[in-house]
Amino acid sequence: MNITILTVGKLKEKYLKQGIEEYVKRLTPYAKVSIIEIPDQPAPENLSPADITAIKDEEGKKLLAKLSPDTYVISLAILGKQLTSEQLAKELDQLATYGRSKIAFIIGGSNGLSDEILKRSDMQLSFSKMTFPHQLMRLILVEQVYRAFKINRGETYHK
Repeated sequence: MNITILTVGKLKEKYLKQGIEEYVKRLTPYAKVSIIEIPDQPAPENLSPADITAIKDEEGKKLLAKLSPDTYVISLAILGKQLTSEQLAKELDQLATYGRSKIAFIIGGSNGLSDEILKRSDMQLSFSKMTFPHQLMRLILVEQVYRAFKINRGETYHK
């Protein structure tokens, strides 16, 4: 399985980079994982709704350019479907079973995702009703993907 994490913005915090690198390394026996960062759009304080939409649209175009037509897209969105770790594992297992070997998870910037990204998404996933920094979401996401593979293989780690 090929998993791509498309994300807006650069990761700066060393401790988050180290955690993500560790889980990507742990995922190596199960999947090829790549992380693609696109630059976030400069945004002054006090943006109007039109400014926010324009920023999301520009970031969305750059994200869409990184997707191939045969990629199954899972966007992280606060209004998305909430799953347990076991349910996420089942979703990934079913995708693999039905030949969907290219999966992209999309993490938007601080303003969220464009309507075009949400329309392109095959699934919208929410990790919580709370808002998390998008840099921290990368770590949470790779850990949950790793956990899903361990669950699907019946290997220890999950509990």
